[in-house]
Amino acid sequence: MKPNEGSLDRILRVLVGIGVLSLAFIGPQTLWGYLGLIPLATGLVGFCPLYALLGVNTCGARKT
Repeated sequence: MKPNEGSLDRILRVLVGIGVLSLAFIGPQTLWGYLGLIPLATGLVGFCPLYALLGVNTCGARKT
């Protein structure tokens, strides 16, 4: 799995993931809050399967 998320994308995913996940514990306390695990996990790993399917890559150009 080659990383396909840039730094800003990863930071935003982690923040959104934590925010949505907090809904499972604070606020409406529904199971929908656990959907925050998806952006949190992809942000921590740096790979998004949907990006790979669509051919999107937000990583900066790497020197070879």
